[in-house]
Amino acid sequence: MSNPLDRCSSSASTDVSGLARLASGLCAACIGLTSFSTLAEPLNVAVASNFRPAMEVLRRDFEDHTGYSLSASYGSTGKHYAQIVNGAPFSVFLAADVERPRLLESSGSAVAGTRFTYAVGKLVLWTAGEEGMENGLLRLREGQFRFIAIANPATAPYGHAAQQALSRLGLWEALQPQIVRGENIGQAYGFVRSGNAELGLLAWSQLRPGEDIDDSAWLVPEHLYDPIEQQAVLLVDGEASRAFLDFIRSDRAASVIRDHGYSVP
Repeated sequence: MSNPLDRCSSSASTDVSGLARLASGLCAACIGLTSFSTLAEPLNVAVASNFRPAMEVLRRDFEDHTGYSLSASYGSTGKHYAQIVNGAPFSVFLAADVERPRLLESSGSAVAGTRFTYAVGKLVLWTAGEEGMENGLLRLREGQFRFIAIANPATAPYGHAAQQALSRLGLWEALQPQIVRGENIGQAYGFVRSGNAELGLLAWSQLRPGEDIDDSAWLVPEHLYDPIEQQAVLLVDGEASRAFLDFIRSDRAASVIRDHGYSVP
């Protein structure tokens, strides 16, 4: 006859073993969910609108070579700055100027010592019209167009540069009735591309690499506006955000940035 105590001992052993396997399975599941969440959560980067074409190439390259997922939000530097100050969950800021990253760093909203120039932009006068651009300066001075598009000078560094150029040419006040302002440089580009404005003072980088622009664009002389120095800064320290800033400073990234019409320090 079996001993009841033996049966109880065997049953208890089975229960403990089953509970151990269940606990082990739950732990593995939790680890799996945590790993999935970590991999699935993207790195959030605030990016100046002018840098969008280059950033799309860089984003794919970064993801392919690191395994990290990156989400880019495009907009004017001034609006991104206001969002960051008010707690927007960005980890990295690729601005179109020096001033906003400097302010974020000095106020403690960015990681000290991480600010650097990743690109220097150029201003261009561009038309999508059939008549082309034989002489950009003459076209501006004659004023024989309905509208010229610029980005908002108050929030977009390229808009500020456009205002400077027109002011130094003595045309800012005279052209006020013909100036249309985009919320950012991307919207200003859209006004010209759609034909709603015949001309635009835009970012050279917005004209796609390889696009035939010889007869439609005039590079604005750089003495007519202050250098458009674009800086990056780290907002939230972390492995992914550090990896991305290292990537932006790499020779691989510099080649892409130059191909899109920027100078690289």
